[in-house]
Amino acid sequence: MTLNNDLSGLRVVVVHAHPDDEAITTGGVLHHLATRGADVNVVTCTLGEQGEVIGETWQQLVNGDADQLGGFRIHELLSSLRILGVSGCFLGGAGRWRDSGMVGDPANDHPRSFVRSGEEAEDKLVGIFTALRPHLVITYGPDGGYGHPDHIRAHEITHGAAGRVEGIQRILWAVTGRADLKAGLAAISAVPTGWRSAGDEELACQDRVDFALELDDRDYHAKVESMRAHATQLWIADGSVSETNPHAAFAEVTDRAAAPVVFALSNLIAQPVMRREHFQLGAGTALPADAQGPADGLQW
Repeated sequence: MTLNNDLSGLRVVVVHAHPDDEAITTGGVLHHLATRGADVNVVTCTLGEQGEVIGETWQQLVNGDADQLGGFRIHELLSSLRILGVSGCFLGGAGRWRDSGMVGDPANDHPRSFVRSGEEAEDKLVGIFTALRPHLVITYGPDGGYGHPDHIRAHEITHGAAGRVEGIQRILWAVTGRADLKAGLAAISAVPTGWRSAGDEELACQDRVDFALELDDRDYHAKVESMRAHATQLWIADGSVSETNPHAAFAEVTDRAAAPVVFALSNLIAQPVMRREHFQLGAGTALPADAQGPADGLQW
């Protein structure tokens, strides 16, 4: 593979709440930036301890039983980052803050829950930003993308830390574009046995898209494979099996451009892995129409 190093010198930090978020929402852009020579680092804020598990192999690792899922998900995250060709670390070190669960989950009240991380979490992120000196930071919008408290907290500390560190030129929020999502969902003509189709407006998405990255075949393949690495959390409906989930699932689509691959979370709602990743400008200057080179950021 020939690498284009036109973004050599660009430093990027991506702040995510849980393992697998880096793959689902930004896997394509992470691979794209890395292969263009950018220095890309992913900061993950929790171990995702409150996740459910797909497949029976590791079912008893969940919070209500052995409570060992977070440690297992470290392995999945490291595999995903290797596939994407980027570096990563855990905010405050692995296990410093715990997955808070959704709104109202008893995990919200755990003394180490990320929603209770206070000033320390922002201070730790300031330290990372100071050490890595990013030009570009990517995280979520104020609603966390779909309302998850940990995603909202990641947004808060990212903007708080960025305001305390010089040199960050732009913050982008990863979102799901409504038009592409609707086209992808419409293209899924048959979901796998036991799965279901998404209800109207059931999946969070945004009308406003400021930037969209069209994934080439290499970026798209890397994204799908990084998602596949999170087998306890994601099920790819292409007939593949794994030690974690030994069951094959098959989806049928009418438009491969809109939905080349179909996946589901543990809720088994069929979703498309789209060929474009979508972003809103969260802070900084808008990308100039004639942007040239790493000093101007991303040429999408």
